[in-house]
Amino acid sequence: MRLNEGVKDALIDLLRSDLDAGGYSTDAVAVRLGPAAEEALGREHTVPAARVLDERRDRGDRDALDVLIDLFLLARVVGRTDVDRAFPSLGADGARELRLLSVSDTDTDSDTGRPAGTAPQSWTAALDVHPYAFTDDAGDGHWWILSDLGERAVGGALPEDHVLGVGGASLTLAGITVPTRVGSVLDLGTGCGIQALHASRTADRVVATDISERAVDLARANARLNGITTIEVRLGSLFDPVAGERFDRIVTNPPFVITPRSDGVPLYEYRDGGLVGDALVEAVVRGCAEHLLPGGTAQMLGNWEYTRASDGLSRVGRWVEGLGLDAWVVEREHLDPAFYAETWIRDGGTRPGTPDFDRLSNAWLDDFAERGVTGVGFGFVTLHRPVDDRIPVVRLERVTGSLETAGLGTHVARVVAAVDGVAALTDDELASLALVVASDVTIEHHFVPGQDEPTAILLRQGQGFRRAISAGTALAALVGASDGTLSVGAIVAAIAQLLEADEDALLAETLPDARRLIADGLLLPA
Repeated sequence: MRLNEGVKDALIDLLRSDLDAGGYSTDAVAVRLGPAAEEALGREHTVPAARVLDERRDRGDRDALDVLIDLFLLARVVGRTDVDRAFPSLGADGARELRLLSVSDTDTDSDTGRPAGTAPQSWTAALDVHPYAFTDDAGDGHWWILSDLGERAVGGALPEDHVLGVGGASLTLAGITVPTRVGSVLDLGTGCGIQALHASRTADRVVATDISERAVDLARANARLNGITTIEVRLGSLFDPVAGERFDRIVTNPPFVITPRSDGVPLYEYRDGGLVGDALVEAVVRGCAEHLLPGGTAQMLGNWEYTRASDGLSRVGRWVEGLGLDAWVVEREHLDPAFYAETWIRDGGTRPGTPDFDRLSNAWLDDFAERGVTGVGFGFVTLHRPVDDRIPVVRLERVTGSLETAGLGTHVARVVAAVDGVAALTDDELASLALVVASDVTIEHHFVPGQDEPTAILLRQGQGFRRAISAGTALAALVGASDGTLSVGAIVAAIAQLLEADEDALLAETLPDARRLIADGLLLPA
């Protein structure tokens, strides 16, 4: 998209007008295709959707939405009549100038889809344009996202400067990001700009950076396409474009994929940081410490290595030592080297059973073997700079199994604030604090038939990480009585009297559990 900025902006404005007029939205696409075809399309099976559109064309019902679906969701060829139908404002010449569409001399009639002998051109998408719908604390939203064509449209391995659209990792990071309002946000490694767009909903100013010129162009285009004026996009590596600046929030889906530095192994800008192993993720973690304002929070996704000499989570724990930041590291997956290699080789468009796949697989496994890597962890990291000078709280945990990340950011924000509020408190100060139970917490008592006393008590979290925590009688009673009116100490004193237990001993036993429940988000300062 190497155009004069003024010309490009004008063309993008025309594109926005056409996409809006064509009704190109996730809801409209779902209605047009129907449930079965839409579900199949989500599995990369395009035939059912193509049949729906072909039937509409045969009935003479073809409209702009059909053309947009054909071009950008099905990667099909259309004719000039279709281009005029879908882009009445931008026009065919504008679509070519914007490098949105490309044209060839293949003979195709746009209304019948069959060779006609009279239609001089065939048009295909040169960029991907996907409708994107979401719901956050600010309400429902809808954007259009420009990115590079995917593997199906390209028909093979992706180019190394490929700019990814909205993928699973993007959605995960958007879901876990703290949604509270702040003044400034840094989106490090912005790619197509999706995190910067989300950040614009809760920030006065967003700075987005990327080492890829193509990504910078597309991120700027996406901000313009969606009418967002608070995003500034800068070109450069890691934190270089923001040297000396600090932010209230940093979000980053960095190029964390561990890729062998071997000849013949493609290095994709969107996922490969150019460093050996997990050094890029370490550099980002450490760099956040220099660019967070007091009270600020950084959130990121990452990979970390397990080796014969070190555990992966412990490795991340060493990265945050001495940074002066609270750190909450959640490992979601642990992959063996072969599976990890296969995942990312496939991601680049190379399929098993081909010579290239075998060659790349050997390169990956050789690299892991030479460096003693036995596995790779994946998860997310939340960092927080305390306002006060206190000892940082570091938490490393594995949370496997299903987890709904959409909306998880609200829970993360609540936990970060709660931990920050009690981390510096002494036991006496915590005992004098009144707590409340989070609204999603329930207490379960499990009984053996015929017995009066429960054999197990579980504190169950309905949202967030959906934890189920075993509790003794005293802790369950503390949770049940925590409505913000009495202090922890007062409640424990009453429980000790009921249980005929030593008050001081019971308090000493209960306070560490109370701190843990605060860190888990089950109890909150009143």
